[in-house]
Amino acid sequence: MVMLIKLYICQLSFNRCMKKLIPFFIIIVVLASCGGKKQAENKTEKKEKKYKIAYNVWVPDTVNPDDYEIFTVNMDGSDSKNITNHKDVAWTYFAYEDKIYFISDRDTLYRHYLLYSMDINGGNKKKVTDLRLEDSWMSARNGGKEMVVSGRIDKKARFQLFIINTENGSYKQITNDTIAAFRDPVFSPDGKQIVCAYQKDRNDQTQHEELYIMNDDGTNMVQLTHYPENDSGLFTFHYKAGPPKWNAKENFITYHSYQNGKNSIYAVTPDGKKQWKLTDVKLDEGWHDWSSDGKWLTMDLFDPATKKYRIGVMNWQTKELNIITDTTYTYQQAPVFVEVF
Repeated sequence: MVMLIKLYICQLSFNRCMKKLIPFFIIIVVLASCGGKKQAENKTEKKEKKYKIAYNVWVPDTVNPDDYEIFTVNMDGSDSKNITNHKDVAWTYFAYEDKIYFISDRDTLYRHYLLYSMDINGGNKKKVTDLRLEDSWMSARNGGKEMVVSGRIDKKARFQLFIINTENGSYKQITNDTIAAFRDPVFSPDGKQIVCAYQKDRNDQTQHEELYIMNDDGTNMVQLTHYPENDSGLFTFHYKAGPPKWNAKENFITYHSYQNGKNSIYAVTPDGKKQWKLTDVKLDEGWHDWSSDGKWLTMDLFDPATKKYRIGVMNWQTKELNIITDTTYTYQQAPVFVEVF
């Protein structure tokens, strides 16, 4: 009987202790949960994308006056270096994640361009396809497995759109107009549509290009941009609607255009209902690219008086612009973002 009473007293003491300890256990669990959440947030912050800029540089010499190389540079302008080092015409117009794509005539005749890829350090160079490409920007979808390009099969059908399988080099033609020119195609974020610069008759110098949007099979073309008919630049040799780039985060399409006596970056909505001047930079602006997170805009900048092209990077949130290349080379153009892992 005494033993039972002692056991009962011990049980009561244990219950009282547990009632006091339970709140502490709850606090510990909550703190641990918050700590885990904070660690997860820190990991997310650590995973913020980092970029380099790849761009095209004219590096002429007495032996080869038509030598174009591809350089990379950090976002702060440090560590600028030549990653191609080849006496050919090499131009990059697109990078997917950490892979740089470029056109080159290194294995063919002068300015007979094929498509190649390489890593961010210029290594692992590989020919992607045997399709002859035009001097044009390009884009990718399906995790980089497919690219849309402007190319040709023969002289009569230049500047036509093709979709390339980057894994095996095969391709299919999606436009077939021997008179028109389709340049600088870019996929929509979902990959179902294509925007490109389109000229109805590429041999008619009185015509100019405008941006059009179409289905990914080339059907249902709709005009997006309309160059001002009263602008003094209408009959000058300047871009009216330069290579488009799609900002997936903001859902608008950008391009550069010579208006009011200056090259500037403009924007248009995917339905074409709104068109506006995007940036307000004193220097002339040209080819450009958006970072995949939509935070950064890079562009080539130049003063018409000096005609020296340099590369700038703008923080899209603050609109702060920094020029990250010097004046060592006259032509530094067509910057693209390359992800650094």
